[in-house]
Amino acid sequence: MAKILKIYPQNPQENFIDEAVKVLQNGGVIIYPSDTIYTIGCDIYNHKAMERLAQIKGIKLDKQKFSIICNDLSHLSEFTKPIETSTFRFLKTHLPGAFTFILEANRNLPTAYKGHKTVGIRVPDHIIPQMIVEKLGHPIVSTSIHDDDEILEYSTDPELIAEKYDKLVDLVIDSGYGDNVASTIVDLTSGEPEIIRQGKGIL
Repeated sequence: MAKILKIYPQNPQENFIDEAVKVLQNGGVIIYPSDTIYTIGCDIYNHKAMERLAQIKGIKLDKQKFSIICNDLSHLSEFTKPIETSTFRFLKTHLPGAFTFILEANRNLPTAYKGHKTVGIRVPDHIIPQMIVEKLGHPIVSTSIHDDDEILEYSTDPELIAEKYDKLVDLVIDSGYGDNVASTIVDLTSGEPEIIRQGKGIL
């Protein structure tokens, strides 16, 4: 059964953040809040955890398009090819924020991303994932939690999310009601921003 931790962004308790980080370090899969929707993720460098995440999503690991959650732009060079100064300035203008930016990937991506030519980078404007990444020391991955309801695309109630994923994940961070609008996906691989999916972020 998944453990539920109530961590609120107004005053996040550091020992609870440490607990979430420990779950990730031990190969766990967690559900956590962001500046958009609740998401599910794991340690980007734990291959078994990535396999679990793909299994939960019902996809093969080599077909995944999990976004990488960073707490700032310092991790960019680890995973992406060198970017133009103008592109970097554009990213700095819009991050942290409700965007997923598609960039050209380099060869340093973890094995779960083998063969991927591009990668989605997120820096959410939410203190909880930022603190988790900072304390973990490297990025985590993110994939959306879709609702089974045909009308509602994303679940907003963390208690219902915890109930649904109780036997699939190790930890659910309850940070109050989430949003029901996902991030805006912007492709920057051509040098010019191209909106792939309009979401919460407005360019």
